[in-house]
Amino acid sequence: MTIDEKLTISNEAIALKNAGDREGYERLMKTIPMPPYHAKFLKEKMGLDVLLQLGWNLSEVEAEFGSAWLSN
Repeated sequence: MTIDEKLTISNEAIALKNAGDREGYERLMKTIPMPPYHAKFLKEKMGLDVLLQLGWNLSEVEAEFGSAWLSN
């Protein structure tokens, strides 16, 4: 996902939040790929199960660390 795509989604999500749609905001923000460094921190501190249950887009994590990283 390009930075422009991420910014567009972020702006749309902020508009939802400003309109009082907190759930819509969270749902849309989770479509933006989580940065791999953030996922690594969460996995180390909270565990893989929590990371996976959060529901974030992990496409960039998988691209950087490989799919096995998300199952170990």
